[in-house]
This record gives sequence, C-alpha cells and structure tokens, in this order.
Amino acid sequence: MGKADFLSPKAISNRIKAKGLQKLRWYCQMCQKQCRDENGFKCHCMSESHQRQLLLASENPNRFMDYFSDEFKNDFLELLRRRFGTKRVHNNIVYNEYISDREHIHMNSTQWETLTDFTKWLGRKGLCKVDETPKGWYVQYIDRDPETIRLQEEQAKKKKQELDDEERSAKFIEEQVRRGQESKETDETPVYTELKRESEEEKVAFNLGASCSIAGPSKSSSALGASALKAASSTKRKDTSSSSDSRGEKKKKSALEEIIEMEEEKKKKMKQSIRTDHWLQPNIVVKVITKRLGEKYHKKKAVITEVRDKYTAVVKIIDSGDKLKLDQNHVETVIPAPGKKVLILNGPYRDMEAVLEGIDEKHFCATLTLDSGQQKGKRVDIAYEDFSKLA
Repeated sequence: MGKADFLSPKAISNRIKAKGLQKLRWYCQMCQKQCRDENGFKCHCMSESHQRQLLLASENPNRFMDYFSDEFKNDFLELLRRRFGTKRVHNNIVYNEYISDREHIHMNSTQWETLTDFTKWLGRKGLCKVDETPKGWYVQYIDRDPETIRLQEEQAKKKKQELDDEERSAKFIEEQVRRGQESKETDETPVYTELKRESEEEKVAFNLGASCSIAGPSKSSSALGASALKAASSTKRKDTSSSSDSRGEKKKKSALEEIIEMEEEKKKKMKQSIRTDHWLQPNIVVKVITKRLGEKYHKKKAVITEVRDKYTAVVKIIDSGDKLKLDQNHVETVIPAPGKKVLILNGPYRDMEAVLEGIDEKHFCATLTLDSGQQKGKRVDIAYEDFSKLA
C-alpha cells in the first residue's frame, strides 16, 4: 500500500498527532524518540540505533541518570521561577505546564519515581518551601539571587528605620505631654508668702475722711468729702499702678539671671558642638532593644567586644554567650547601681571613666564623679543616653 499524499486527510492527521503530546509509555528517553503506538515502540526497541544507545548507557548508567535528573530539576525550577515567582502553587500545576513542552525530560528517566518524591527532595535540599495539604503538595520557590537578597535587606532596613523613628517620636511626644502637665500643675498651685513691712518705723495710716460727710451740708464738709473722694481714688490708682509695677518686676528678669541664662546657653551650644552621632565603645554593657531577632534576645544585656565602622558593633550576650552583629539603633545604654563605674560616651567628657553617684529621674540625667583625666574628682551631670556601665 502506497504512502498517503502530503495533503490527504490521513497525512494531515498524522502530522497533527506528531506535533502534540503522545503517551509517556511509548517514549524512549535515551533516543529522545516518541512513538505513536505500541507497535511503533516495539519496532524502535528492536532497531540498531536503540541497541547502540543501550550499550552506551550500560557502561555507566549513573552518569546518564544524573544528567537527566539535573536537566529535569533545572528546567522545573526555571519554569517555577519565571512563571510563578515566589508564589505558593500546587506542584501538579507546575508539572502540567512543564510537560506541555514536547522536548521535556521525562520523569521515568530520572532518579525520582513520582512527583511527590521530587517535591519532597526539593524541600530537603532547601530549593523550595513545600507543605502537604489535603489537596496535595504545594511548592514555593526560594529566590537566592544576590541582587534580590540585597533589595530585600534594604527594604527590611528601611522599614526597621521607619519603625524606630516612629517609636522615638512617640516617646518624645509622651515626654512633652508629661512635662506640659507637670508645668501646668506647678503654675496652678498658689504660692503663699509672709507679710512683711519694709521698715519698722513706717506707720500704718487709715484715711477716714469719708466719715466727715455725715456732718451737716456745710461747705467745709462738702470740700472735705470731695477731697476724701479724690484721695481715695488717687490711692486706688496708686495701688493698681504699684501692683502692676510689682507684677512687671516679677516678670522682668534681673541682670544676674540673664547672665546665668546666657552662660547656660553657651554651655549647651558647646556641648552640642562636641557631641557626635555615634557613641559605641568596646567593653561597655548595652541592652538589645530590637524585636527582629525574636524574644530570645529582646531586652537581653550584652557586652560590646568590637566596634566596626563607628555605627556597628559585635556584641556577646551575657546569659547565653551568643555573638551578634548589631547596629547602634538596635541597642541602648545600661545604667548601673550607684557606686559602679561607667564610661561617658558623648559630650565634652567623652571616653572618660566615672563613678555613678546618683540619678535625677525628673531631668533624665545622672550625677557622675570623673575617675580619669585632668579633671578627676569633678562632679558632672550627664544624660542617660551619654554613659553606660563598664563591663
């Protein structure tokens, strides 16, 4: 029987079948040939080319299986990365899209017998996140590209910085509200003073001229009454003017007070000019305040063993002995008990050792006695965040 014409219906149907997917059991992976039926597969297995491929594979079967396994794994993961990214998806959906390519590597030529075994293997190797549900196995690709990891770290750092700024601003607002309430309470409380005379020789006089108007309607009495009224009005004006003057004197500051305030402002400006935005020092005790490391390290005390790039420190947890690399925004200073040694971290007395004498909770500072340098023995007031306990 002759071969069908190129444009005959049978030839067209044969070409359509050849383009599409065929049954897996009639595919030879070694020869990469797809047979359409059982008879064609049988004839292919008896062919000389197939026998040659079998002889080659029998010499080193593991090499061929490893090659096919690597190709299947790489193509599967590439499809998962490009098509679904880092989304969680059913493994069968990915496999159906993978086998839609006619030239794909078949699973029966790899080291995995089933798709479930392959999915479990991906989870054990850490290539994907896998989990089993009543509907089957789900996979999620883990992107280990250095550029992607860098972007994720930058986003996490930016988010952490925003959270730290929000917490810092919230604490600042709470402190301002508390100070405002305290100042309001102090303003509302009346101040009682003792009544004193400026000089003991001064006499207390009472003007009773208004009582003279009770006598008859004479000219002298009316004149006296008018003069009494004028005197009373003048005394009232004097009293109001004197009271306003006294209030003005209270509001006005003396020259000494103004000089003292100017000196304090100069000191503040000098301290601000000496201050720096980094304060980490080795051999001091700090407290971990970040929550990103979990509850295991949150609020734990540690000792700084090494300072890197001024803003980063390697710390050793006191309880567990674990070593961590933290930013200075992730830790805070530790205030010891009175009598313990501390190190001043910022301001004009930076890098000086001192002894803690007392704490002023109202002004958020502590009184320290310098224990080193030329000013040894001097007592200074330092803010909480500018000193920390020595290890």
